[in-house]
Amino acid sequence: MNPSVCIISTRTPYHGQNAREALDSALVSASYDLDTSLLLMGDGVYQLLDNQLPEQLSRKSLTAMLKALPMYGIETIFVDAESLQERNLTEDQLVEGFTLLEEGALAPFIAQHDKVLNF
Repeated sequence: MNPSVCIISTRTPYHGQNAREALDSALVSASYDLDTSLLLMGDGVYQLLDNQLPEQLSRKSLTAMLKALPMYGIETIFVDAESLQERNLTEDQLVEGFTLLEEGALAPFIAQHDKVLNF
């Protein structure tokens, strides 16, 4: 049985390369048939905001990479509910295709994986 991997992304989508590197890691991990989960928490939840305008920052959109995740077997993106609440964001502000992890679910979710990579 292949090990499971949890990629945790905690950075905003266009500040530095951490968000892109987390997505790259998720895609590479899944391409090797590892059971891969992507968890957005902290400022990482901003990656799912709808109607981003990265071209104003001379950056490429991460949305295309997020949409490619299902092709690699990553069917859902997990989002920390507390991180949304702390940033006054609501579920309807985010693009579709995520699962919200409510309070108390985060630690067990992370613990069920064999490897955890934090970006």
